[in-house]
Amino acid sequence: MLNPASALAGVEPLMLASAAVMTFGAAYVRGLTGFGMAIILVPMLGLIVTPGEAVVLGILLQVLIGPVGIRIIYADAHRQSALTIAAFAVLATPVGIWLLQQATPDVARLLIVLIAIAAFVLVLLPPRGEVRPGFKETALTGVASGILTGFAAMPGPPVVPYYLRQPIPPAEARASMMLVFFATAIAGTLSAFALGLASWRLFWLSLVLFLPMLAGNWLGAKSFGRVPAHLWRMFVALILGLAAISAVLRLF
Repeated sequence: MLNPASALAGVEPLMLASAAVMTFGAAYVRGLTGFGMAIILVPMLGLIVTPGEAVVLGILLQVLIGPVGIRIIYADAHRQSALTIAAFAVLATPVGIWLLQQATPDVARLLIVLIAIAAFVLVLLPPRGEVRPGFKETALTGVASGILTGFAAMPGPPVVPYYLRQPIPPAEARASMMLVFFATAIAGTLSAFALGLASWRLFWLSLVLFLPMLAGNWLGAKSFGRVPAHLWRMFVALILGLAAISAVLRLF
């Protein structure tokens, strides 16, 4: 088991500081919108670790921040759909981890970029109306979310449009997404260690980045509720768009 000094060996202080700043910003978005941390952070973490390690580090960070405010999240969420999505996502997460192990770093980077772009496109689709999605669509959303959790630490692309295209209050959409993402983070962490993709080095790195993540999430949560619902939805779409552009630029 590595100690913190050994885990951080080879990581330049400037790069570590940059990762801390990026983590703070991504966690602020997570606290405000309920999602987006991994979509923003994983491509950036690829600057200091390999794409596979960035995915695992993103999952570890999400499992660390998951318990924060969990009582309020559970109370505000639409539990029937969120727990159904979470259950199917947990079952599918190991498949995503396995696919990540098979992919080369260049292919992994390209697919992560495509995932970020897809999330932006899906959230721009018109609202679905007053009827909530049925069991089949909910289950498929969970399967897709689980595979993307394991492959890219990004459970959001299927889940965000699922909730944002419904005419529900932002508080319910945010809490439902956060509940799903906590479950997928737990599944992703267990799968990554079981399949040998995680390491104690990444665990220590996640602990180093925990404090800036906690601070950013707290500030984002304080901002939530002060933003009108329509502006909140526009901000969500903007964040997804910027994440997609950033991922494309970093690919080239």
